[in-house]
Amino acid sequence: MVIPQHIAIIMDGNGRWAKARGLNRSMGHQEGVETVKRITETCVKLGVKHLTLYTFSTENWNRPADEVAALMSLILTAMEEELFMKNNVKLRLIGDLSRVPENVREAILNLQERTQVNTGMTMLIALSYSSRWEITDTVKRLAEKVKTGELAPEDITEECISNHLTTMNIPDPDLLIRTGGECRLSNFLLWQCAYTEFYFCDTYWPDFGADDLQLAIDYFNRKERRFGKTSEQVVAQTIS
Repeated sequence: MVIPQHIAIIMDGNGRWAKARGLNRSMGHQEGVETVKRITETCVKLGVKHLTLYTFSTENWNRPADEVAALMSLILTAMEEELFMKNNVKLRLIGDLSRVPENVREAILNLQERTQVNTGMTMLIALSYSSRWEITDTVKRLAEKVKTGELAPEDITEECISNHLTTMNIPDPDLLIRTGGECRLSNFLLWQCAYTEFYFCDTYWPDFGADDLQLAIDYFNRKERRFGKTSEQVVAQTIS
């Protein structure tokens, strides 16, 4: 069985999970945090190298103010140093952190710094993130380099763009999982997912467990990843 080296997850369904049980939406988010802990530990045991979690999108700022405040508070308390240090996980934050409340931003940046000594799996937390924001920001920075003469237009290649994204030096996701029954990317890693395998499931994120993750990995293993080549070319390359 091949283990995807980079798994990205859109953790969807917290609110609907809570609503189905007559609970406040915040309870769904709290249960979702517990799932993050379980899935992180499972990925570490499986040997996954990179795990990217879509935690809070730029569009999520449009949610009711009380829910946004609750989510920011939850993020502050959920980022437990023990989870990272016990599992030898390195934290990396991606997103427009300038919009995140200062106390939350400082706390998670400090945690990110403290986990840099870890040598195991890298967990990327996409916070205040959207792919269109990321690509727009990258284009602006490249344009500024061209303007100052630091970069020539003809030197802007796919590799150059990738090296200016927030995920620079991280391989593209092999497998993207979305829980909660929706079948869309919701502005997540659009550039990086050019050849990613997509797995959509109806399970709400709070109920997503190790068995569900295994089903996604089994699905991944049934796919033939051709990257534009023919099946015959892939087979020949595998044999050689």
